[in-house]
Amino acid sequence: MTNEQLIKSSLFFCMLSTLHVYKYIKKRIKKSFSQKTLCFYRLLLYNDCRKGGKEMSFIEEIKKRAKEQIKTIILPETEDIRVLKATEKILNEKYAKIILIGKEEKIKEKAKTENINIGEAKIVDPEKSEDHDAYVNLLYELRKHKGMTIEKAKELVLDPVYYGMLMVKDNKADGLVSGAIHSTSDTLRPALQILRTAPDTKLVSAFFVMVVPDCEYGENGVFIFGDSGLNENPNPDQLSEIAISSSKSFKQLVGKEAKVAMLSYSTYGSAHSELTEKVIEATKLVREKQKDLIVDGELQLDAAIIPEIAKSKAPNSPLEGNANVLIFPNLDAGNIGYKLVQRLAKAEAYGPLCQGIAKPVNDLSRGCNSDDIAGVVAITAVQAQQ
Repeated sequence: MTNEQLIKSSLFFCMLSTLHVYKYIKKRIKKSFSQKTLCFYRLLLYNDCRKGGKEMSFIEEIKKRAKEQIKTIILPETEDIRVLKATEKILNEKYAKIILIGKEEKIKEKAKTENINIGEAKIVDPEKSEDHDAYVNLLYELRKHKGMTIEKAKELVLDPVYYGMLMVKDNKADGLVSGAIHSTSDTLRPALQILRTAPDTKLVSAFFVMVVPDCEYGENGVFIFGDSGLNENPNPDQLSEIAISSSKSFKQLVGKEAKVAMLSYSTYGSAHSELTEKVIEATKLVREKQKDLIVDGELQLDAAIIPEIAKSKAPNSPLEGNANVLIFPNLDAGNIGYKLVQRLAKAEAYGPLCQGIAKPVNDLSRGCNSDDIAGVVAITAVQAQQ
């Protein structure tokens, strides 16, 4: 095949789906190239097609959905340059309105110094806000049964995260994203104190949306990992609640049917311990609580996501090796798991995202970049549409 012919073929590939690309390559140039070269062109053309917009990525699809019903999201960590860069990206792409919490002069000065345009963002200074006194009273009323005093409420209202949560409670905004410089507890504590849990929710938990490049497993490389950010050692009932909430989050964000794997170091009794029994019991509870959910456990990871291995290790599994929601037995496993996939497989990791809070509040990894923040804001905006 000449270079000219290859270029023409490449252009044609970009008009095809990924499956058709692969079939075409196999048929047309199989005889002319080695298997290694064939594989290279397969990956190269697939990525070019994605970049050309022929196949929308997970986060691009989320941003598209966010634009359908614009929501207002609060970013309270305005002293961090990543937050200001993310604000510029979000406003440029026009998929959410942004409220920044802090002193207006300092925020604008920092943005100007770094040549960042945050012109359309609303800036609220808790100390100068017309709602300051009302929010002091609101926080006091919400927490006085826990010993809150007016003096303590006045102090907390000046905290940007607390003030942002009060704005969400007051319907001045639809959601909040924090965690670039705050710990998870510093983000979730005010969320639970002010917004509280959603109706019919027994447990607040956290998950990551993992988008693995060039991956045939899960939902074209998209998974939910739960709980990877909050509950340290859930008991069987809590683990079942995490699984059910995560399945709903997958349906909400990915738009596909959830297939839930309850993970363990054992598959169908290949090992026995308190750890495996916890996962077995949790799986039973999920089936009792959510009879129409596709769920199985206990399963090792390979039996959960690789069809060929599932056939031998778990031949009767309803997942058939196609799990897209992975439930880890504890926070050790979940946190290590998501970071391994993020770093070794170069996956996009969005989270920890929260489920079970009355209004959308999402945490960030302190190692996040501005693109990560912008992506989590898009997810938060879509969550707020429900």
